[in-house]
Amino acid sequence: MKDSFGRAITDLRISVTDRCNYRCVYCRAGEGGGAGSDPMSWDELERLARIFVSLGIRKIRLTGGEPLLRPGLVEFVARLRRLDLTDLAITTNGHLLEGMARDLKAAGLDRVTVSLDSVHPERFAQITRVKTGYERVLAGIRAAREAGLAPVKINAVLLRGFNDDEIVAFAEFARHEDVIVRFIEFMPLEEGRLWSPEVVVPLREIVERLQQTFPLEPIPHAPSETARKYRFRDGAPGEIGIIAPVSLPFCGACSRIRLTADGKIRTCLFSLREWDVLSQLRREKPGEEGEAALREWIQSAVYHKEERHHIGEPDFVKPSRTMVHIGG
Repeated sequence: MKDSFGRAITDLRISVTDRCNYRCVYCRAGEGGGAGSDPMSWDELERLARIFVSLGIRKIRLTGGEPLLRPGLVEFVARLRRLDLTDLAITTNGHLLEGMARDLKAAGLDRVTVSLDSVHPERFAQITRVKTGYERVLAGIRAAREAGLAPVKINAVLLRGFNDDEIVAFAEFARHEDVIVRFIEFMPLEEGRLWSPEVVVPLREIVERLQQTFPLEPIPHAPSETARKYRFRDGAPGEIGIIAPVSLPFCGACSRIRLTADGKIRTCLFSLREWDVLSQLRREKPGEEGEAALREWIQSAVYHKEERHHIGEPDFVKPSRTMVHIGG
C-alpha cells in the first residue's frame, strides 16, 4: 500500500476511545472536555485491522484518549496478536497500567509507551490536573518493565518556560529506570491557543543541553522512524530519543496513517480531510466481495496522503480536531 509520493504505508495508529482521565494543559483547554464515546465495536475494529494488515500494515499502535479506560482492551490485544504483525504496542498515560501490564503482555502486547511530562510530582499534577497520578504512573512504568513490555518508552512534550528545565532530570530518570525517554517538540494540536514557535524547544537545543551533563552519541535509525536516538556515552542504561516534527520534519519518509475512535482515516496528524471508513465498513457486508471493495476504498484514501505538514508556515491551518480526538 503506497501513497501518491511512493511512500510505503506500514504503520497504523488505532484510537480505541477519545475518553481520557487526564486533562493535560497542552491538550485540553479546561477542566471538562466531554465524556467521549466508543462508536466502533471491537468486532468492527478487528475487521478493519484485518483489512489493513492484508494491505501491508505490519505495525499497530493502540492509542486514545486513554486506551486502558476501555473495557475489553486486553481481549482485543489478543485478537490483534493473531494477525500478521511485527509489532503491537500501546500508548497510555500509565494511570491504570500497573494492574494491567501482565495481562497485556500475556495477551501478546510487545511494547508500551507512557506519556510523562514531568518527573516532579507537583508539576506533574499541574500539567495533568490530576493530584495523585505521578506515583501511579511511576508504578505502571515499573510494572510494564517487569512484565517484559520492553523497551518501555516515556514520551515527554516539552514547553519552553514550563517543563524544559527538566531536560537533564529526564535523562537521569532514563538512566535510573532503564527506559527510553523521548522528548517531543510541542505541536499545534491543543484545544486552546497555547502553541507558538517560541514555546517549542527544538532538537538542537535539547541535545546541546544534555551534552553538558550526559554526553551522548547517536544511534542509527531507519528513515521512517520518528525519533532521533542517542545512547549515553558512559555506557549507562537508558536511552534518549527526540521527536522533532517542527524543527526537523520527517514527512518524506512517513509510513503512518491513523484511525480515529469514531472511524475516520487520517493520513496525517495535520490532515484537513478525513475519510469515513466506518460508514463504508457498515455499507459493505462481510464476505469476499465486501472485503475487496473495502480494500480498494482504503487504498484510494491512503493514496491521497499529504506530502507534508505546514507547521510554522504562513499558510498553515490548524486541524479541526485536537490530539485527544485524533489519537496520540
